[in-house]
Amino acid sequence: MLFLIQYDRRKGAVIRLDTFVDADQKLAENARLALEIGLNHDHIDHEVVLLQAEDENAIHRTHRRYFEDLAALVARLNQALALRHFEP
Repeated sequence: MLFLIQYDRRKGAVIRLDTFVDADQKLAENARLALEIGLNHDHIDHEVVLLQAEDENAIHRTHRRYFEDLAALVARLNQALALRHFEP
C-alpha cells in the first residue's frame, strides 16, 4: 500500500491521508506532485510525503510523529529510556 500524507508541522496534525494500492504507484506519485505544487502555489508550508507500507498500522508505528502529539512521543521516549536504564 502507498500512503500520501499532508502534514501541518505547526499544528502537528495530518491534514490529508490518501491510500493507493501498490499497482497505482504512478498515480500516487502524480497526486503527491500535484498536492505539493498546489500547496506551494497557495504558499502553504505543509510537509507532503508518500510512504509505502504493508498497511496503515505499519506507518503509524514507523512514522509516529505524524500521528501522535509531542506529549505522547516524549512519554514514549521517557519510557524507553527508563527501560534501557534498568537493563543489565
